[in-house]
Amino acid sequence: MTETKSETRDGMRIDWDAAIAMDDGVVLRADVFRPLGDGHYPVILSYGPYAKGLAFQEGYKGNWARLTKAAPEVLAGSSNKYQNWELVDPEKWVPDGYACVRVDSRGAGRSPGFLDVWSARETRDLYDCIEWAGTQPWSNGKVGIYGISYYAMNQWTVGALKPPHLAALCIWEGASDYYREVCRHGGILCDFLNSWHPRQVGSVQHGVGARGAKSAVTGEPVAGPDTLPEATLAAQCADSPGEGKRRRFVDDYYAARTAVFEAIEAPLLSAANWGGMGLHTRGNFEGFLRAGTKQKWLEVHGDTHFTHFYSRYGETLQKRFFGHFLKGEDTGWSKQPRVALNVRHPGETFVLRAEDEWPLERTQWTKYFFQPDGMTLAPQAPASAATLDYDTAGDGLTFSTPPLRESLEITGPVAAKLFLSSATADADVFLVLRLFDPDGKEVTFIGSNDPRVPVGLGWLRASQRKLDPARSLPYRPWHAHDEEWPLRPGEPVELDVEIWPTSIVVPPGYRLALTVRGKDYEVDGSDVALPNAPYPMKGVGPFLHVDPDDRPAAIFATRNTLHFAADRQPYVLLPVIPPK
Repeated sequence: MTETKSETRDGMRIDWDAAIAMDDGVVLRADVFRPLGDGHYPVILSYGPYAKGLAFQEGYKGNWARLTKAAPEVLAGSSNKYQNWELVDPEKWVPDGYACVRVDSRGAGRSPGFLDVWSARETRDLYDCIEWAGTQPWSNGKVGIYGISYYAMNQWTVGALKPPHLAALCIWEGASDYYREVCRHGGILCDFLNSWHPRQVGSVQHGVGARGAKSAVTGEPVAGPDTLPEATLAAQCADSPGEGKRRRFVDDYYAARTAVFEAIEAPLLSAANWGGMGLHTRGNFEGFLRAGTKQKWLEVHGDTHFTHFYSRYGETLQKRFFGHFLKGEDTGWSKQPRVALNVRHPGETFVLRAEDEWPLERTQWTKYFFQPDGMTLAPQAPASAATLDYDTAGDGLTFSTPPLRESLEITGPVAAKLFLSSATADADVFLVLRLFDPDGKEVTFIGSNDPRVPVGLGWLRASQRKLDPARSLPYRPWHAHDEEWPLRPGEPVELDVEIWPTSIVVPPGYRLALTVRGKDYEVDGSDVALPNAPYPMKGVGPFLHVDPDDRPAAIFATRNTLHFAADRQPYVLLPVIPPK
């Protein structure tokens, strides 16, 4: 039996396992950290499945080491005893007059119930948690939601429900389209859920109990007081990886996990990562653009998935935002630019720049055509007809600019048009936007989930090339993903491929390139996974597309052909940014 326990320690009042009743009678459990003094405080709330009692340092040792190396200021001003994966440190926020509420989602951690990630039931639970927090005697009635990834993604959906006490959303690296960004990139099944769910969710499901970790602070099992049989746990958990695999097209299942963005009214800060290709880039741009609120801001940065969430840069930005909307303080937020871009340069150099909109109004949308003679990229269309084929198990075809004579900034969404045929009835296209230095060595960047990512990535299953004309833009094609259009072997089809938003300033002497492949990008084939890493790191982290049922060799292990002719002129559309 779970009971609420309260204590005073480390300058905070802490309620362990506070009870929050849902509309169907299920009682969820939350940890509440608040100031010592009596008063009414704004609330920073999170709701998710990673177990509120699992210490960051214990559950994610490798990432904790990377974080403290990249942002050593995390170690200052806190005992770090209450650090939790992808959530704020209460020792950094409670002294500033906030109450921090961490809720274990239904069926996870210390909360009982049926575990179904990102479901409509979870969204309703989060709504009820917001209303609970907004009406507690220690609350000032203003609730902000905050966290990374999972704790960001469910903000889109609950924001659309408009809980009365929701006062601000800070959505840090959170996907917004369950089909296109989580389960199926361009219609191709991503292995992410199959890797992530048992490792990060199943391991802390409510009822794992004594078989799982214990809280370093309370000594209690982080996954509930009871230890249930494996068969019981399986019956209490949805098969989320299996659902994504079985559901090849957009349907009601995906729709229930994707927000009605236009209904969002709360003030919104959307923070994306240029290196978050696979999960943590596109959604923050699309959600920002579509959100109905007029009080919305976009910030984009680089480095790992968690560095700037915890860094002094990130914490300062977050506190300026929440201080303005939850406390009514003059934090200078009224002067915050609508768009703040950390423009990326080689060598992990970023230059912060204020902008007024996204994409940038001054963008010079420039077509760089594939040149079959010489394998180059150039502003002129190719002069003659040709075909080029490639083995889908190999490195594909790479088209490159000549060494640049002057600096070139590419910042924005990218799209490519191909004319492609396959020897079979389908083809999976993997596009890689790349940078090479004057010596011909590829330049990679620290990504959110891999230390070596390229400039940009795009994917498309050719049989799902159907576009939604109402939502497609020249620089961001929108695929319907609602039916299959098989290929006829040897017959070319026109493909419009989305490459997720990116930023790079290409210095003089460097070359920008685009590679067309039939499988996932790899830097050089080597795995540079850091200690305790749960997946290989070869250039795309856990965002692999390797399921043999989704990509049977009889169809996808073949040869594809690019076609060039007067009416078939493949190109990549680049967002060239002139100086202000």
